[in-house]
Amino acid sequence: MSRSISLLVFGLMVAFFGAFFAWPIWETVKVAVVDARGNPTVENVLEVFRNALYREGLVNAFSIALWTTLGCLVLALPLAVCQVRFDFPGKVLLNSLVLTPMVLPPFVGAIGVKAILGQAGALNSLLAAFGWMDPMHPIDWLGDGRLPGIVLMEVLHLYPILYLNAAAALANLDPALEEAAANLGCPPGRRFWRVTLPLIMPGVFAGGTIVFIWAFTELGVPLVFDFDRVTSVQIFRSINDLSGNPFPYALVLVMLLFSGGFYLLGKLLFGRGAGGAGGGRATTGRQPVVLSGVAGWLVTGLFASVTLLAVLPHLGVVALSFAGDWYQTVFPTGLTLEHYHAALGHELTLSSISNSLKYSSLAMVLDLILGIGVAYVVVRTRLPGRQLLDVMAMLPLAVPGLVMAFGYLALTREGRPLDFLILGEDPVLLLVVAYAVRRLPYVVRSASAGFQQVSPTLEEAAQNLGARPEKALWRVTLPLVAPNLVAGGLLAFAFAMLEVSDSMILAQQAAHFPITKAIYFLIGTLGTGPNLAAALGVWAMLFLTVTIAGASILLGKKLGALFRG
Repeated sequence: MSRSISLLVFGLMVAFFGAFFAWPIWETVKVAVVDARGNPTVENVLEVFRNALYREGLVNAFSIALWTTLGCLVLALPLAVCQVRFDFPGKVLLNSLVLTPMVLPPFVGAIGVKAILGQAGALNSLLAAFGWMDPMHPIDWLGDGRLPGIVLMEVLHLYPILYLNAAAALANLDPALEEAAANLGCPPGRRFWRVTLPLIMPGVFAGGTIVFIWAFTELGVPLVFDFDRVTSVQIFRSINDLSGNPFPYALVLVMLLFSGGFYLLGKLLFGRGAGGAGGGRATTGRQPVVLSGVAGWLVTGLFASVTLLAVLPHLGVVALSFAGDWYQTVFPTGLTLEHYHAALGHELTLSSISNSLKYSSLAMVLDLILGIGVAYVVVRTRLPGRQLLDVMAMLPLAVPGLVMAFGYLALTREGRPLDFLILGEDPVLLLVVAYAVRRLPYVVRSASAGFQQVSPTLEEAAQNLGARPEKALWRVTLPLVAPNLVAGGLLAFAFAMLEVSDSMILAQQAAHFPITKAIYFLIGTLGTGPNLAAALGVWAMLFLTVTIAGASILLGKKLGALFRG
């Protein structure tokens, strides 16, 4: 690609990020820090901390994020160590099943968890059947405040992100460093804490930062658990009170400052760990220890137990989708396919599936165009400022979807600069842009990995034979990086299909609901609404299973790089 075209691509990327990323964020910040007379003020932000309700929401959001990150670490780190260092029965199958929790949005899984752990749920019914619990005084497993249930759902959904990063960091760690410690007499346990863990901490922290921010800004699960005392839900509930009220924007700004601060802290402390480990690339191959007998089956049991625990919400959703009734019974009664038939014939579900397919397909195409441009400029050129472009492309991982959605709302009101994104009353362009911005990091990372694997000498050879730079890129390089582009596009498409924050806030009319908004609407519907939501959730689960499996096959161990900031 010629320098002039590279500069044009660079300029277009910067313009896109400026208009659809930086500007919406600035719009939110501006409303929060300007008083009624247009003068700068911090009173609105300070009021967030003075207000006891808002303070409680922030404390709860921080608690959820902290406990979720710790829980993910407890689950993911032992699994990553076992996966990298040992061969055990069923290793390949169990390693592929680790991604299973990510095939269901956590707020959909919350329906299954409530059916299993609710006071009238399956677990209490089982305990009562054995006489281990008084059915008149059921145990409240989820807690009065629902916070334990939210943390449980977040841990079971997000631990694969930390697992992928920790496993990649361990795989990249030079075994010679641990061998040197062993030769000096350091025992295995002490060696792990004093040598291994500090060296892989950049990779662990990279995954932990994403998990923390994700849990800190999670909206869907608290909504399903009717837990309003958390910042994300407080922001969502204030959508109808935006006109002339700066406090919702101030609350959004506080969330942005916290999540951005956590992201920058990780970069400052462990920015050198972009490659996944602080110990550099392995200079010698690591030979996994073959575990046989009891030891091997213990590790297999550990993997299988965590996977089973992680898929319990999925099993609950599947069971609820077939249940004629499931109240104070261990298993659903009156199994039926009627909910699937009703879901496929329901006006809301059919339109939501069609809408999500349309929004996500267009967003994926936009992401591929932008992702290829960003990755090429960053990897293949020496343009000044190209690293800034890479940072901008990855920043959506650190900026909560709620912040972006509020900015879009402010800029697309009638008469505002971006109101052209609303076609009449149809937010199709708005949702396409919002989805594309949020999911662009997956395409950029996968495309960058592809460009790094393909030698630039192939393009140079084509140019020496008379091909223009653009034609060499199109005919030589892009076909070679196609698997990476397909994998990144699949992930962008799949996660856009199940985007929560943008969907819940930007789609206001039932005719334009995407799948996630339709599921949330059905959950709150009396009668068979939760069953229909579960049936729609099973469809989404099957869809995501296929797309993530395809991306995993194409990218292999490099899949973890897509979940790093």
